[in-house]
Amino acid sequence: MPIIEAIHTVRVLAPVQRPIRTASGDIPAFPLVLIDVVSDAGITGHAYAQVYLPALLPALEATVRALGELIKGRELVPRDVHAYLLKRLRLWGVKNLVGTAMGALDMAIWDAYARSRNAPLYAALGAAPRALKPYYSVGLYDAKAVVEIAEEAVVKGYPGLKIKVGFPTVEEDLAAVRAAKKVLGSRALMVDYNQSLSPAEAMHRCRVLDGEGLEWIEEPILADDYASYAALSQAIDTPIQLGENFNGPEEMRRALEMRATDYVMPDAQFIRGVTGWLEAAALAQVHAVEMSSHTFIEASAHLLCATPTAHWLEHMDAVGAMLRESFPLVNGTITPPTRPGVGMEWDPEAVERYRLR
Repeated sequence: MPIIEAIHTVRVLAPVQRPIRTASGDIPAFPLVLIDVVSDAGITGHAYAQVYLPALLPALEATVRALGELIKGRELVPRDVHAYLLKRLRLWGVKNLVGTAMGALDMAIWDAYARSRNAPLYAALGAAPRALKPYYSVGLYDAKAVVEIAEEAVVKGYPGLKIKVGFPTVEEDLAAVRAAKKVLGSRALMVDYNQSLSPAEAMHRCRVLDGEGLEWIEEPILADDYASYAALSQAIDTPIQLGENFNGPEEMRRALEMRATDYVMPDAQFIRGVTGWLEAAALAQVHAVEMSSHTFIEASAHLLCATPTAHWLEHMDAVGAMLRESFPLVNGTITPPTRPGVGMEWDPEAVERYRLR
């Protein structure tokens, strides 16, 4: 079995097509840590970690490197490495930066493992490829500006669009929703509040939006206020979506047990990588809850193939400018590539161009 020999990292500010505006602030570029896990057999696995605030990027990189030092010299057996890190980190915990770093490293380790078997990740997980249903995920646009965005989603062939909401008034939220729906027609529309509302305001706004034919309403209040979410999900017919802020499968289990959400959408790094995702997928299956992804489209495309209740693939491209080959939309679907591992290879020129020194 190959041995983990080294972990290399590079900090980049990856460009986006347009700044992503949310109710809590703008994201003009994606602050990423690109990660390479190198084995003694010459196999290298790739992944990346992301954090929305550039000021936190050095801390995230330092955390990735510190955890990397803990696993150097261990066999390239992803579940064993995952279990080892959980044990070593028990006194400190595996949330926030530590959980993010652990999840990203887990993805890189699984990528290297699948490459060592000359298999795409989905095959290494015992799954078959499938054509996944992606939605175009964008920022906060008012009723006038959202028309162009919705038209873009239609032209590109996306079967769904997610927009941010959380304007000063619910009337502005409603106007944006109706303007987008008019363009999209039968295509799905999701909205995301990014935790910007109080429970009382969320109840009011979600009731106003109820009946507008939304696919879901995402994170209107603080992500871990499961009691308020349980009340909200009982009060409206539109499905509630949670999950991008689950710090590990344990938090997802609690949310499901409290009936706080109708759907789940774990983030591959926050849920603790491929290993954590597989635990989450089993939970979703037991609770008969449909499961979508949050960003990380490259790994998520493989992971949803191994998810019994797979639902939607979020398409918000964080790292595409850094890759030699993209994960294209074909006839309204995205299928993971048959290349070994996740199928990502860094473009050295792009990495150098956007590298932070």
